[in-house]
Amino acid sequence: MIQSKNIRNEHLWTRCDKCGTILYIKHLKENNRVCFSCGYHLQMGVLERINNLIDPHSWQLLDNNISPLDPLIFNDQKKYKDRLIEAQDRTYLNDAILTGTGCIEGIPLALGIMDFQFMGGSMGSVVGEKIVRLIEYATRKGLILLLICASGGARMQEGMFSLMQMAKITSALKIYQNTNSIYISILTSPTTGGVTASFAMLGDLIFAEPNALIGFAGRRVIEQTLQEKLPDNFQTSEYLLEHGLLDLIIPRSFLRQAITEILFLYKDAPFKHCGTIPFHLYESINPIQEEKIRRLLNKKHYSNNSILIKELNN
Repeated sequence: MIQSKNIRNEHLWTRCDKCGTILYIKHLKENNRVCFSCGYHLQMGVLERINNLIDPHSWQLLDNNISPLDPLIFNDQKKYKDRLIEAQDRTYLNDAILTGTGCIEGIPLALGIMDFQFMGGSMGSVVGEKIVRLIEYATRKGLILLLICASGGARMQEGMFSLMQMAKITSALKIYQNTNSIYISILTSPTTGGVTASFAMLGDLIFAEPNALIGFAGRRVIEQTLQEKLPDNFQTSEYLLEHGLLDLIIPRSFLRQAITEILFLYKDAPFKHCGTIPFHLYESINPIQEEKIRRLLNKKHYSNNSILIKELNN
């Protein structure tokens, strides 16, 4: 299990954002940060998500040495550099996303998790670069890609450097999806702005947590622009599911189980043209290598694994 470094700074109690119930944090963590009274899903940090999703001792960080700069020397009420230092000290993260590889029930995948506690999960140049590198790594290794989104959108302190990440990530995703690998996007509350307008809604499968805030522009902005009153459940995951923009809403306690079933379905799919490869028949192979095995087995019979492995390496 990955331990958080900032336990000493954490309070003992918190309040539910929806119903206002006072919650004991230790018990709240044991319940996956879901309110006991109303079932509302409170924000969860990246380390807790990793511990809840990934097999023990399988998590490997990628590109954790990249830190944001201040290309515009931006200064509003506070210098951008100072905001970065404060966020890094508070979250012990270099930026608003953690990327790496891990396994779920032994199946390897590439995973990126955004943290809203780091400057509202805003997407700057480092967040974009880390996501692109993760996608490219997943493309090369033939890994399933899983991105957990929690963001207020593009980071205004980086201006166009932030906005260009939308196209940059989308281009990398297009190449990845051309390999017929699967990309799963999980939307948590909130997922808004440039993140929603780019990679968050491009998944082969798009899931969300219950009652998550998901949208592009703010509710008041839309109402003032359209001069209309919006439905009460507008920009919630339930509203998006009803209108066909999501595939499924999954409570946090069932997320690992749901993803596991999907990964097994994708890994051992019976509709594969050249047969199936039973799970754990060959160790440490990715979906691209599995497809090669199917094609080889479809063409000829191999008396032993060594001949098959030799042909795979050619």
